[in-house]
Amino acid sequence: MRFLSWFPVRLLLLAVLAGAILSQPTFAQHSTSAPLPKRVVGDYGYWSRTQTPPYGAEQIPFEKLTHINHDGVSFNADGSLSVPNGFLEPKLLTLAHAKGVKVLLLIGGDFPGVEAGGTILTLIESLTAFAAKHGYDGFDVDWEYPGSTQDRDFLVEFMAGLRAANSSYVLSIDAAPWGGPGYDVSQLKESIDYFNIMMYDCAGPWTDDGQLNSPIFWDWHDPEPWECQPGGSVNQAAKIFLKDVPPLQLNMGTPFYGYVYTNINQIFEVCPNSVHTADGDCDNAVLTENYYPYIKNRINHDGWETIYDPIALVPYMLKTDGSNGYITYDDAVSTYLRVSYSDWTLGLGGTFMWSLDADYDGHSQDLLDAMYQATISQGQ
Repeated sequence: MRFLSWFPVRLLLLAVLAGAILSQPTFAQHSTSAPLPKRVVGDYGYWSRTQTPPYGAEQIPFEKLTHINHDGVSFNADGSLSVPNGFLEPKLLTLAHAKGVKVLLLIGGDFPGVEAGGTILTLIESLTAFAAKHGYDGFDVDWEYPGSTQDRDFLVEFMAGLRAANSSYVLSIDAAPWGGPGYDVSQLKESIDYFNIMMYDCAGPWTDDGQLNSPIFWDWHDPEPWECQPGGSVNQAAKIFLKDVPPLQLNMGTPFYGYVYTNINQIFEVCPNSVHTADGDCDNAVLTENYYPYIKNRINHDGWETIYDPIALVPYMLKTDGSNGYITYDDAVSTYLRVSYSDWTLGLGGTFMWSLDADYDGHSQDLLDAMYQATISQGQ
């Protein structure tokens, strides 16, 4: 590839950021009286308490967060809730509230069933009763994705109904930049506190080549841009939402996970099996892996080498011997840059990640620390 003369400036920026991050002390859990200047929202799945290493309320550094989305509850077509065994964690809410952190119930479920069955009021009653009983501060709604005008109107009605039920709720929705007409953002912004922009999953089993998971800027060398458009980078996704939504009402997403393409050895290379799969994509030749342990343990180790895309400003890994293997991921440097760019250059209201546990190695969280440091870098 040939790059323009200003690319070294971006690479220099990466080097400066890397040095700044590596020179910072690790932020251990501690009390702080100063509120964070921007939102830092963590998606937290109840199942992480049983993973290795376990990650629960005792491990969460609440002082580095402003909100937690507690994931695991879904709903049915009749408006009733489905609460899995082991979901409830009273200590999560107690510790979070003691630190001034809001805890939202992250919900998804049978939206089409509720829409068709006319059970929206039952659903709202179920949710508000659950929140009141267990002390939740609001709801984060994840619908992937509204696909019709009827869906679009239903989501507006649903969020307005939750707002009417309790004016003190913190309400948000998770919205992908390629969700397009499924989100009536002009109406939704009147009911919700903020949008979580899901700027990730440009890569995955659903592509036929080795995409970058979550570019900060779009690399125009990508031979198949339609696999992650519109809004295929932080820069582009923000522009889509900023047309109709104030910047402070937006959070930019960052992934604590990556994708491993097992049968290619270059960025943007086509998976050989895609010519034989039913959908023409890489399918099971791509694995989803958390930052820890899979990705972190391979960074410049065990025959892997990290390379930075000088345009997208995110890393990827290739095998040093040229054999098959391509990993697209985010590290502390790209996470810091993504958050700093979103918060302080674009002026957005904050950032969030999926998921809070995915960089925990048993004693530290590299990516969460980078988010925190970037958040406070110009705010204090």
